[in-house]
Order: sequence, then C-alpha cells, then structure tokens
Amino acid sequence: MLSLSYVGTQGHHLMDDLDDNPGVPSLCLSVSQTNEVLPGTPTCGPFGENGTYHPVTGGVINGTRAPFGPLFGGNGYYDTMGNSRYNALEATLRHTSGRMAFLAGYTYSKALDNSSGYGEQVDPYNYRLSEALGASDMTNVFTFSYTYELPFDKLSRASTRLTRGWKVSGITRFTTGLPVTLYEYDDNSLLGSCSTGPNGNCSNLPDHTPGKILENTNPRDGGTYFNTSLFSPEHIGQQGTSARRFFHGPGINNWDLALLKDLHLTETKTLEFRGEFFNVFNHAQFYGASAVNANIDSTAFGLVTSAAAARIGQVAI
Repeated sequence: MLSLSYVGTQGHHLMDDLDDNPGVPSLCLSVSQTNEVLPGTPTCGPFGENGTYHPVTGGVINGTRAPFGPLFGGNGYYDTMGNSRYNALEATLRHTSGRMAFLAGYTYSKALDNSSGYGEQVDPYNYRLSEALGASDMTNVFTFSYTYELPFDKLSRASTRLTRGWKVSGITRFTTGLPVTLYEYDDNSLLGSCSTGPNGNCSNLPDHTPGKILENTNPRDGGTYFNTSLFSPEHIGQQGTSARRFFHGPGINNWDLALLKDLHLTETKTLEFRGEFFNVFNHAQFYGASAVNANIDSTAFGLVTSAAAARIGQVAI
C-alpha cells in the first residue's frame, strides 16, 4: 500500500523569551568615543549598559537601558508573540506477503519559527527578525523497517520447532542533520541581552558573508564542519546579519538489527529469544543539536565536538 500526503501545521501566540529592559545601541554609541565624553570618564561599549557616562555636551547618562533604566539589568520574560509553521511531503510504502513485511517512509519537510525552545531569545526590538529554521527541522528523513522469517524449514525440508520461528528484523534510518544554532556572547550589539533567560544564551548573532557554507562534512578529517571564514563578529551597535539557523549539521546513517527465535510452547504461549544491536555497524553518528560548536567566540568554532552512542548489543528472553 502506497500513501502520499501533504502535511501542514501552524502555531500562533507561542511563548517567546525576550529582554524586557534591553540596551539602546544608539544611546551607547553617542558616548562610545573618548572625544564624546568628559576627560577621564568612561566610554560606553559592550557590557556597559548599566554604566554612567558624562557627555561633553553636558548632563549625565545613567545607563543605556530602556524602559526601566540602569537600576535594573536585563530580564528575560515570556510573551505570546511567537509563530511557527511546518510543511511536508510524506510518503509511506507498506508491504506484507508470506515471510516478509516491511514499511518504508520518506519525509521532505521544512520547519520555521521565531524561537524553538525554553530560553532561546528573540530580537527585543523586532521579534520577526528572529525567524529561522526550527531546531527540529530535518529536510530529508528516510526510514525502512522490516521483518523476515528465515527459511530454515525450506532448506532442511523439515518444519519443526527448531527450524521455524527464526526471524531477522531491523530499522534503517537516513536523515538530514539537525540545524546548527549560531551563538555569540560578545555583546557587540550593545543590547545587553546575555544571561537574561533561563539558560544564559544571548540574542546576539554574527555577521554572515554569502558563500558555500559546507566544505568539509566529514568530521573524521579533523577540520571544521562548515566554512567559519564566512562569519565575523557583528559591527558595534548592530545586530548581526546571520540567521539563527540556516544550515544543517551531520545527519544519521544508522542500522538497528535483531535476530530472534520464536519457540511455540502451546497454542497460546510463545517464548521469544532476541539478540539485538543498535548501530550494528558501529558507525560514528555525529548527530545532535549541539554536535557542532557554533559559538563564534569559541576556539572550537565550527568543529564537531560530540557524537551519539556507539554500538549497543543486548539479549533478551
């Protein structure tokens, strides 16, 4: 049986995390040079949102945060401004006959949102600029599961408890990797929106120069997974030009396999012996939301730093 489907979902009024007292970049930039402040007084710059500044034009600037001012830092709060959408083509093929049964499934999809989870901040001045690939987006997903009863009874020409009930089953999965989420903690944006949410992330993003992003997608070579030269810290007082997520990390190439024997004790009772392997070929799966270091301030920026579990074997009765 072949099934083809279009699946589309939308989410509105989702909770997004944003800073309720961010820095005002233009105000900080107005006192960022030594000739813009009184001699011997500090200038404004990254992480200076709560400082006191003395412009040469007179007066005092008590911090650059708004609307609550310098007596308060940045504080992450939730507002129901988030949106998400998902569109997919799904295909399944199911077949059962004799000793063989299998199910094949393929999905081609795209997921977009403003924020994908608890603590992922949005731009405090324009949350729509934060729209990007969702953290769970996987463009291609192919899964093949199967069960086949081995024909020992045909080979031996004897249908007995010993020759019947031997089966091999498995699940094979190939998928695009999860998106790489870019981070930056230098506060060049002058928003002061780091550590305002529950996990310490910032709303900052680096600048991105267009070009071929994926050059070496084999982590075994020891190089960076993507072209890090295309990224640079954003200009002072500006949000970076890069999207939060726009390309994917390493995908999955996984085979789970089981050999089992059903022993029929009575008409209603069966004892099953199973030997199972997950990742049977022990193929390194450089997969996961944080498998690629995407912190532009880190010396490991662009490197694959983790992998999923190695081969696991178990037996069961």
